[in-house]
Amino acid sequence: MKQSETRNLTMMMDLYEMTMANGYFNDQDKDTRVAFDVFYRSNPDGGGFAIFAGLEQILEYIENLHFDEEDIAYFRSLNIFTEDFLAYLKDFKFSGDIYAFKEGTIMYPNEPIITVVAPLIDAQLIETALLAQVNHQSLIATKTRRIVSAAEGRAVSDFGARRAHNMDAAVYGARAAYIGGAVGTATVLAGQMFDIPVSGTMAHSWVMYYKDEFEAFKHYAENYPDGTVLLVDTYDVIGSGIPNAIRVAKEVLEPMGKRLKGIRIDSGDLAYLSKKIRKMLDDAGLEDCKIVVSNSLDEYTITSILQQGGKIDSFGVGERLITAKSDPVFGAVYKISAVEENGTFAPRIKISENVEKITNPGLKDVYRIYDEAGHSVADLITKAGETVDMSAPYRYADPVKPWKNRSFENCTAKKLQQQVVKEGKRIVEPESLEDIRAYVEKQLNTEVWEEEQRFENPHEHYLDMSPAYYEMKMDMLHESRTR
Repeated sequence: MKQSETRNLTMMMDLYEMTMANGYFNDQDKDTRVAFDVFYRSNPDGGGFAIFAGLEQILEYIENLHFDEEDIAYFRSLNIFTEDFLAYLKDFKFSGDIYAFKEGTIMYPNEPIITVVAPLIDAQLIETALLAQVNHQSLIATKTRRIVSAAEGRAVSDFGARRAHNMDAAVYGARAAYIGGAVGTATVLAGQMFDIPVSGTMAHSWVMYYKDEFEAFKHYAENYPDGTVLLVDTYDVIGSGIPNAIRVAKEVLEPMGKRLKGIRIDSGDLAYLSKKIRKMLDDAGLEDCKIVVSNSLDEYTITSILQQGGKIDSFGVGERLITAKSDPVFGAVYKISAVEENGTFAPRIKISENVEKITNPGLKDVYRIYDEAGHSVADLITKAGETVDMSAPYRYADPVKPWKNRSFENCTAKKLQQQVVKEGKRIVEPESLEDIRAYVEKQLNTEVWEEEQRFENPHEHYLDMSPAYYEMKMDMLHESRTR
């Protein structure tokens, strides 16, 4: 299995990361420790949740972070950086700490998914790469989950590589799709790198190469008798595609003791055609032959097809999955939350006329609160290190309705962030993609309310605050008026 640890992505950054780093270095602030949070402000497609993906690639990036001579020569050519700073880059390694949600965690807006506590330059330089991984893979994992939910237990495969925004987007998009619930991918490199099941049969070009459709099907069946899936919409699905597929099943495969595994349609009215095809196959004694469909599918088209009684066993989903076409921007951001002053971290807050852009300041902990049945009822932000005692009713502040006196009763709390990097060194073992995928399934099947998982007007998951944290934030907002 190939991995990407030898790939140096250090230069995958916005230029302003370097201009700020150079300024911090010149002002002798490079060793000041700071905290940055990664969070996002709204769920894609107006959904009720998102899925955290991309952590493994972030850890690989951190482990391999360094500048080589070619990188430094390029920066020198820009004529904006001091020679002392360029000399400093020669030996640069990330030396900070990183805390993060477990990959695959169901997450919600405005809570810190990742927290970086590091020297100022270290924390600043990694912004772009962290956001690129979180924004892409979390988006595709979340979109895939919506599509998988719409399929109601039928298999969904990633068919999107050729419509992805580049080759990396295809490969890491396939990884994210598998986390989100796809059963496999057509992208071979993703299968090789991440042990994702791969599948694929033929294109229309195979059928068109031969003089007639039956000959094309016959040659394919002879080559792959144990996995024959025939693409039946090159000419006429009902008039020739299915009759020729049935003929191959009877004249080629059955004499070999084999069965026609499936047929695929990639165009036309998929609901109507699948119902006609199912009857034709069943009448021919091919009740076990599966019907696979593709062609511009997403959660909405799949829902519509199934509501119309479509007889479909699995879906191959391409462009609308791999690009998250309906809402293609995830929107995670990276904001400073604290600066070390005299040995303690002083909170920082961003103020905005847009309420949703006011940040949650300071070092903090994030807890998921569960009721007695194990359902997640809310998430809770506290000051870092603050005790959360659920043995008695726990009073909390609702930041949307702070005047209400509220408390959690008969609940349990689980801290969501764990330390994954300590002093620049990774301290957690890689997780298998199967384990991450199973973790997503467990949360959605046993912890997350069904009401949060519906497509239209989902229940909003609450993000509450401890009284001490809420009061600290309000004090900072009041103090900002006098600046």
